Amino acid sequence: MTNFLMCPPTYYEVSYEINPWMDRDHPVDIGLAKEQWNRLHETLISLPNTEVELMEPEKGFPDLVFTANAGVVHGKLFIPSAFKHPERQGETEYFTKWFEDRGYQIKRLRDGLLCEGAGDVLKARDTWLGGYFYRSAPQALAVVSELIASEVLPIRLVDDRFYHLDTCFCPVGDTAMYYPSAFDEYSLAVLRNRFPDAIGVTEEEALNFSCNAVVVGKYVVMNKASKRLCAELASRDYEYVEVPLSEFLKAGGSARCLTLRVEE
Repeated sequence: MTNFLMCPPTYYEVSYEINPWMDRDHPVDIGLAKEQWNRLHETLISLPNTEVELMEPEKGFPDLVFTANAGVVHGKLFIPSAFKHPERQGETEYFTKWFEDRGYQIKRLRDGLLCEGAGDVLKARDTWLGGYFYRSAPQALAVVSELIASEVLPIRLVDDRFYHLDTCFCPVGDTAMYYPSAFDEYSLAVLRNRFPDAIGVTEEEALNFSCNAVVVGKYVVMNKASKRLCAELASRDYEYVEVPLSEFLKAGGSARCLTLRVEE
């Protein structure tokens, strides 16, 4: 069974600008956003052996909808995020309470260490990867590595449009999808060594948040995929499931940002 945590977009809006995607002059169509979120939720619960748990939205925290940023989940351990921007820092108490209420062990990072949860800390096959520079710090990734008792490979991000690792890298079974230009040369070499058959996506595909996908079994749920990318996935026996999420791209997020894998 695969479980995800999601939060309804009741109070979702672009009320501040903390990444290149956010523009208060291009407001969210909240009616359409709710329709798109509902379709993502319905799609996920329709997949085999998949459940979605919900948390209550909170007024004043429009980005609470992006549950991937809640923290790092490892078994029954939860490491709450330490957000870079003050606009998001208040989310931590709500995410932490949700996990506390369900019996998770809570381990917090030391003050001053920044790490934005599963947005930057991803498990791919038997490897943990940690994106850093824009939102998370390598020192924090080292502490996460200690807490989960597993190596976390630091991956340097170099394009501020892809400010979290999950916007430009997506584990897909034994391989992955990634946007090469989002990484420095050393990190790119690390990824190519670990995932030699990974699918490289184009800039256009990356800007459609093709890498910000949710993978459940042989299904890959994402905002949009090109014919080329669909063919690449099909050649690896994966089926593309389209769920348009244009209103969430306005805040710099898509399918994976809207979900947090909490149990499997």
